[in-house]
Amino acid sequence: MLTSAERLAARLRGESVDRVPNMTLVMQFAADHIQAPLARYYQDYHTLCEANFKTAELFGLDLLDAISDPYRETADFGAVIVFPDDSLPLCHTPRLQDPSDLAGLIAPDPLKPGSRMRDRVDAIRLFHERAGGQMPIQGWVEGALAEAADLRGVSNLLYDLYDRPEWVEELLERCTETAIPFALAQIEAGATIIGLGDAIASQVNPAAYRQFALPYEQRIFEAVRKAGAIPRLHICGNTSRIVKEMAQSGTRIIDLDWMVDLAAARAQLDTIDPSIALCGNIDPVAALHGASPEQVYAAVRKCYETGGDNWLAAPGCEVPRHTPAENMRAFSDALVVENRQH
Repeated sequence: MLTSAERLAARLRGESVDRVPNMTLVMQFAADHIQAPLARYYQDYHTLCEANFKTAELFGLDLLDAISDPYRETADFGAVIVFPDDSLPLCHTPRLQDPSDLAGLIAPDPLKPGSRMRDRVDAIRLFHERAGGQMPIQGWVEGALAEAADLRGVSNLLYDLYDRPEWVEELLERCTETAIPFALAQIEAGATIIGLGDAIASQVNPAAYRQFALPYEQRIFEAVRKAGAIPRLHICGNTSRIVKEMAQSGTRIIDLDWMVDLAAARAQLDTIDPSIALCGNIDPVAALHGASPEQVYAAVRKCYETGGDNWLAAPGCEVPRHTPAENMRAFSDALVVENRQH
């Protein structure tokens, strides 16, 4: 039997594997499985690692993941992040309330003791100590546009794209100059994959994506590749109209959310770069959280048949909290069954 690291490497090369790698993202779901309050999961890397090891063991995951929430960089830029005991972290007040605040925005050090970025680096180091070479270890950075939205507020930033595009580009430079050292610190600690989350990019038109997201994704991924890690692009939402642009980012893996036509996306990529793997895109709510095990099997089968020879298995986004354990086991079991049938 292949190790998870061997399985992913072979699949990305288009070689036969014992089953498709299970690249599912677990966050709140993972914390619940070790009975950890979310506030502790978000702020203590020991808890995050324990939760990931546990869910990987229970549900056949092929990934140890240091992602928890989008506010690592935001907090270290100086924003105040609130951590309710058992809910999502909140940023009530944008760090950049006024455009003039950009002048005082200082790039954080990803290795500063006690910082949220350092906590993620420490998580990766612990993953590597316990499972390096056996499991893919995924670090994470926010894309420049996503981080800009976290710092400025989504509505404010969307107005800024039209009202002060040059100012936005200066902000994006600052975000990129923070993302690259953060990614490299994670790779140095043992990350073999760097995911880049750019959720806000699904909310702008293709021209805006090409101007305000793509060039910065390209720069971050170029650094990731040079450092020897696998780039993974994750944009939540309906990215159907920017799949071709996403393929130009330098990524090796593209995550697709559930509303994107997987077969159509695969066809587009085959004309650009067939080596790019698609990951997803089972509906995490309707086809995993709220489904029967039989429906989970059917959803996996559909993706298996349309995702291509290097398709990677995952829901379209994070596994929802309180997803039935039997459905998660059905997801993993279906990968074994489908592999035997193909």
